[in-house]
Amino acid sequence: MFSFFKKNENSNNETVEQKQESSKSFWNFSFEGLKKTISNTTTNLIDNVVASVVEEEEFDDFILDDMEDLLIKADLGVGLASSITDKLRKQTKVKPSQIKQFLKEEFEAIIKTAGSSELNYDENTLNIYFITGVNGAGKTTLIAKLANNFRLSGKKVLLAAGDTFRAAAEEQLDIWAQRAQVDIVRKDGIDSAAVVYDAIKKAQAEKYNVLLIDTAGRLQNKRNLMEELNKVKSVIDKLAPNCLKESMLVLDANTGQNGLSQAKLFSEAVNLTSVALTKLDGSAKGGIIIAIAKEFQLPVKLIGVGEKLEDLKLFNPNDFLDALFEQK
Repeated sequence: MFSFFKKNENSNNETVEQKQESSKSFWNFSFEGLKKTISNTTTNLIDNVVASVVEEEEFDDFILDDMEDLLIKADLGVGLASSITDKLRKQTKVKPSQIKQFLKEEFEAIIKTAGSSELNYDENTLNIYFITGVNGAGKTTLIAKLANNFRLSGKKVLLAAGDTFRAAAEEQLDIWAQRAQVDIVRKDGIDSAAVVYDAIKKAQAEKYNVLLIDTAGRLQNKRNLMEELNKVKSVIDKLAPNCLKESMLVLDANTGQNGLSQAKLFSEAVNLTSVALTKLDGSAKGGIIIAIAKEFQLPVKLIGVGEKLEDLKLFNPNDFLDALFEQK
């Protein structure tokens, strides 16, 4: 399915088969594992809503108002919750006993409009991943996990320590680079765009397959943040215009509806292509996946399900919906 499972001629410490098996194991997530990971979201978003209406004969305003409140509390957002309940108000075919199937079809349609969840990668070029998000969302560790997987796939990986604002950010990424056994460009205290410039030049000259760019995530000064991200994006566009594969926003699943405001902020700064949702394990707010798809037409492509290097998985929307709605 993914071309980065192919052999990289620059790496010969493991056999192709070993690298592929390691990478697939890293990416793959069992259905039972996914069910467990989103079990709190299932309770919050599906079970509670279904239980509130399923035994009723017909929908009425009182029932739908209660249902709307539950959907809002489950982090679908006011707009989407209202849209779903308004659709039920205007029809007579769907009965309360059919609410689970109705919701699954609605969520599936929304997620599909956001586009493909497949991670973009081109075997024939340098692949640049521009990673954004607020401090504390798990951005740096996600970069390390992603780097580790690409390395296990036989790819030559370089990190750019572009968060030159947060204290010790470069050092933290350096430590993760060592754990993931990948290279890093780190130049503490200088302009982040300059770091990215040097990293792209190195990646091009030394034939790296993947360049992962860390960025600042401070929100104290929105204008400065947006200007900095724009400068970095301009460097990428100038030096490697056809190499940018993802402008990815990292969101902490536990932020819930705050994720929408973060998506709005970073969408204004750069042209986002996708979302990575960290700390999904144990969160009851996985409904943000659907809200982001509806509000910004952004697909979730990666999910973080733990603290280990291997705890980063590809997001499969079909499996997500099946796990979300499966009968207990």
